[in-house]
Amino acid sequence: MTSPVVSNTKYVILGASGNTGSIVADFLLSKGEKVRVVGRDAGRLRRFVDQGAEAFIAELSDAAALTKAFSGATAAYLLLPPVKSRESQARESDAIAQAVRESGLRYAVNLSSYGAQVPENTGPLVGLHASEEKLNAISGVNVLHLRAGYFMENNLALIGMIQGMGLVGSALIPDLKLPMAATRDVGDYAAQRLLHLDFSGKQTRELLGERDLSMTEVTAMIGRAIGKPDLAYQQFPYDVVQQAITDLGVPPEGAALYVEMYKAINDIVVVALEPRSPENTTPTSFETFVQDVFVHMYRGKAASA
Repeated sequence: MTSPVVSNTKYVILGASGNTGSIVADFLLSKGEKVRVVGRDAGRLRRFVDQGAEAFIAELSDAAALTKAFSGATAAYLLLPPVKSRESQARESDAIAQAVRESGLRYAVNLSSYGAQVPENTGPLVGLHASEEKLNAISGVNVLHLRAGYFMENNLALIGMIQGMGLVGSALIPDLKLPMAATRDVGDYAAQRLLHLDFSGKQTRELLGERDLSMTEVTAMIGRAIGKPDLAYQQFPYDVVQQAITDLGVPPEGAALYVEMYKAINDIVVVALEPRSPENTTPTSFETFVQDVFVHMYRGKAASA
């Protein structure tokens, strides 16, 4: 079921209840803009409706629904949901591109990832590469692809491991430095560019976080913040990581794609193209993220255990 379309909507936000989409929606609504929020769960969109947004219920693989959602709007925030399989990712990016084309949308900010310039063997980033290509092929729409760094929020998945095993572990090489960005900074950047619509043609901007960090450094900062100064990092074999991701509820094919991405990062295939600069450096440090987000979630899960 889709909602009725209001013709004076200026912005459409996909994934409005997610980490970055919620930042974009909140910001534009705070500026008095007409916003349509798209999601699968009306309940999770309610807080935006309370701020004056129009809710639109749709699956991101439904091109007809998305075309209705985009109709009459000037600009949209685009993203793909967490990957379940290559096929599902392709269906979603096909539907989004078709809707952009058929609705006559004029501007789009598209959430992508650093490393999306690589067309194969990078797990979920292959789908982001394809999505960029599909949007770039549409004439008449101005697109800004935001190639964000490795999200700091990915480390929240480590909380259960720390509490249960007393260590931090993943497939990543311990001392390999990655650009790590806070989702709130990516959302803030996207919101500003949508507000000003100051881009044209097809453009790419990497968002590389406050600085590059290794998992050894990340573990040390987490350990100090939660009162475990001896917390250690351990690199796990790929097959162990794939099983652990599956155990978290990710479909097996999706888990395999995440492991493929970790391999590509470790092999220095997934890399940033832009030299670090004031334009692609974002403000939130990992220390701030740990204090503002990680510690609260860690203590909350400990209290509820």
